[in-house]
Amino acid sequence: MEYRNLGKSGLQVSALSFGSWLTFGKQITDKIAEKLMVLAYDNGVNFFDNAEIYARGESEKVMGKILKRVKWDRSSYCVSSKAYFGRGDRRPNMTGLSRKHLVEACNEALQRFQLDYLDLFFCHRPDKKTPIEETVWTMNALIQQGKILYWGTSEWSAQELTEAHLFAQKNSLIGPTMEQPQYNMFHRERFEVEYAQLYKNFGLGTTIWSPLASGLLTGKYNEGMPKGKTRLTMDGMEWLKERTLVEDRIKKVKKLTAVAEKIGVSMPQLALLWCLKNPNVSTVIMGASKLKHLKDNLDTLKVQEQYTTEVAEKIEAILENKPVAPPW
Repeated sequence: MEYRNLGKSGLQVSALSFGSWLTFGKQITDKIAEKLMVLAYDNGVNFFDNAEIYARGESEKVMGKILKRVKWDRSSYCVSSKAYFGRGDRRPNMTGLSRKHLVEACNEALQRFQLDYLDLFFCHRPDKKTPIEETVWTMNALIQQGKILYWGTSEWSAQELTEAHLFAQKNSLIGPTMEQPQYNMFHRERFEVEYAQLYKNFGLGTTIWSPLASGLLTGKYNEGMPKGKTRLTMDGMEWLKERTLVEDRIKKVKKLTAVAEKIGVSMPQLALLWCLKNPNVSTVIMGASKLKHLKDNLDTLKVQEQYTTEVAEKIEAILENKPVAPPW
C-alpha cells in the first residue's frame, strides 16, 4: 500500500480507502461487511469512510460493531462521518450545518461507532441557510474538545471553501483540511479546474468518491444491464441509473476496456490508476459488496507500471473531455 499526506496535514492516509455507502446496513450482510473491512485493512487500507445518512445511521452502527470486534489498534486506522442530511427526518435542526446539528450529529456518530473520537468529520454538503462562520466555529470547537481531529467538506464550491479558509485564518481557527468531491474519468471539471488554486493556496487534501462512476467504469454495463442486483437497480437509485447509463459514455467505456485488456489490467484497475495519477488526490474511496471485486481493486497498486504516458494519452483521446484551465 502507498500512503499519502492528507493535503498539507501530517495525517497519512492509504492511497486506496474503503467506504460503506449503499452497502453496509443495506445491500450486504454484517458478516460480509466485516470480511470486506478485514480484507481492506490486511492490505494496508487505513481509512474507512462513512456518514450519518448512510442506511440512516445503520452503516455506522455496523462499522462500529466490526471495529469493536476486530480490536485493531485505534492509532492504526481512521474513520470518518459526515453531517448535513441527518438520518432521514427532515424536521427543523435535524439537517444542515448549524451548530446544533453538527454537535448532535458528531455525538450520535460517536455513539454509533462506539469510539471516543472521529478522525475526519465532513460537512456533507454546503448549507445555504447557515453562515459559513457558524460552521467553522463549530468545527473548530469540536476539534478543541477532542471529538474530531480534522474537519472537511464534501461537494463545496471553491468560493465556499475559500470563504471558510479566510474566515478561519482571520480568527486563528482551524479551517477545512480536506474536501470529498466526486472524481472520475467522466466527472473532472470541479476537481481539475475549479479547485486548482485551493491546492496551491490552502494545501487542500481530497478523499474522492465514485472513482468507478457508480460502476460504469467497471465495464459491467458494456453489454447492457447485468443479471443480479447492482447499485443502479436498488430501490431509490433511479436517479443514479439515469445519470450513469448514458449511451455515449458506454461506448467510451468499451474502448477503455480494450486499452485495459491490452496492457493486462482490469477495467476497474485502469479507472483507479487514472485517479491515483493525479497528484492532488490524497485517497481514492473504494466501495464493494463482493470480496473478489475488492481484491481486484486492492491489486491496482501492483500494476502501476503498466500505466505509462502512452496509456494516459490513449485514455485522453478516448474521453475527449479534458477540462480547459483558465489562462492564469
